[in-house]
Parts: sequence; C-alpha cells; structure tokens
Amino acid sequence: MMGRRELREQIFKLLFRVEFNEREDMPEQLALFFEQADQETAEQDRAYITAKYEKIMDKLEEIDKMLNERTEKWTTDRIGKAELTILRLAVYEILYDEEVPVGVAINEAVELAKKFGQDNAKAFVNGILARFVPGKPKA
Repeated sequence: MMGRRELREQIFKLLFRVEFNEREDMPEQLALFFEQADQETAEQDRAYITAKYEKIMDKLEEIDKMLNERTEKWTTDRIGKAELTILRLAVYEILYDEEVPVGVAINEAVELAKKFGQDNAKAFVNGILARFVPGKPKA
C-alpha cells in the first residue's frame, strides 16, 4: 500500500500524460501507466489513483478556466507542463476534494514542484495556489 504522498505523485505522473496525448487516447495511457509502473500497484491503490485521476479529468476545463482567470500574465499554455500538472492537481484538491485539507494540498504541491518543477516552480506554484485559498482575496 502506498502512502498519500506516493499516491499523489502517481496521480501527478498520470495527469502529466494529458499534455502529450489526445484526450481520447487517455484510457490507453491509463492502462500503459500501470503496466509501466516501477512496482506492482496494489489493487486498492490502483483504484484510488484511477478514481482521483478521472475526477480531475472531469473538472479539467473548469480548473484550467480558473487558472487562466487567476494568474496574471500567465495562461495555461504558457505555464510549464510539470507546473501546470501540479497546479491542476492541487486546485482540484483545494476546491473539490474534501478529504484533503487546503494547507496539505498546497504543501504537497510545493513538494511536487521541488521534485519535478523548474528552479522557481516552488514559489510560482505556492503563489498561484494562494489565490485559491477560500476566504482569501483572489488578487
């Protein structure tokens, strides 16, 4: 069984494939993802990863629209692919996943940015996500 951080990282890696594949090819990419996994993925983990990935995909257009509205001078097509994927995952968790506290979603996004993003990704991701914190002004 994977921990939450590992599960989130797997969802990030799967969601990252959206940037390189047509949406209709994603079911095949999902199958390939688990075939190519570094380790055998427990059925429970596979179900969690798949379900959360599908929920994010269902909200993807909405999430991208919000990102475009709340990022000055940045649009989803200008943001680096890794950073965009991290933001999509985190915005989903902040706004739609009641199991993940807002602070945890942001901290985990920053950790993903450290690991997978460019040098300034950590600050960039943190700054963008601050605009999604409920009760904070959407500067």
